[in-house]
Amino acid sequence: MARRALDDAMLESIEELLIASDMGVDTALRVTANIAEGRMGRRLSTAELKDLLAAEIARIMEPVARPLPLYPTRPQVVLVVGVNGSGKTTTIGKLASQFRAAGKSVVIAAGDTFRAAAVEQLQIWGQRAGVPVLTAPEGSDPASLAFEAMAKAQAEGADLLLIDTAGRLQNRQDLMEELAKIVRVIRKKDPQAPHNTLLVLDATTGQNALSQVEIFRRIADVTGLVMTKLDGTAKGGVLVALADRFGLPIHAIGVGEQIDDLQPFDPAEFARALVGAGAD
Repeated sequence: MARRALDDAMLESIEELLIASDMGVDTALRVTANIAEGRMGRRLSTAELKDLLAAEIARIMEPVARPLPLYPTRPQVVLVVGVNGSGKTTTIGKLASQFRAAGKSVVIAAGDTFRAAAVEQLQIWGQRAGVPVLTAPEGSDPASLAFEAMAKAQAEGADLLLIDTAGRLQNRQDLMEELAKIVRVIRKKDPQAPHNTLLVLDATTGQNALSQVEIFRRIADVTGLVMTKLDGTAKGGVLVALADRFGLPIHAIGVGEQIDDLQPFDPAEFARALVGAGAD
């Protein structure tokens, strides 16, 4: 097995590979610096190097791998935010299905009242999961739908209320006002709500995910992340950058279109896949 001494040139090529995986410059530099510490000049095989990288990445990811916290509050209100096409609607469907399978009663509010397709998609997921989906006429006020959904979920003693929201980042001001209004209206029913605000991110957007977290955290006080489209093709290094910069919990990752393709986030498995450890 060929071994090479860990030197500056080697570290530089590792840095470049990490940056190419969408990890971002700051995080890539930190990871390589930690690997270099006390190991310069040591002769390492490719497999050993990959193991070191995987261990370092897993160490960064470990603190953020957390399932969605469940609270005794009924209904527990989960507000789901994200840009269009990030997989929000599908994620809500999968979450509803998983909670339902775990014996929880769930209500979904189709709060993206501007996209008929999003509402239809949620209704299909709702049917699959055996969960009621509350809708409002196209273009109507999402906040009043959220209020009605809250009243229904309370009256039925539902465990969870999942609220979809419109995903528009281009006209940020509208989005801010709309989300702020939904939150205000929900709080009239329960001052502590929403109990979770999930941001759904598409792994294929790469570094763009960082600015999305920044914006949505400001607008909606995000409490956790779900990463979709992480099925092999995506350069998932951006997750490492997100963990490093924001430290927000990653509750689940979406790895496909099926109802059970929303999985808990496993830092060690993710890190090994990212660097290709154990692949050869």
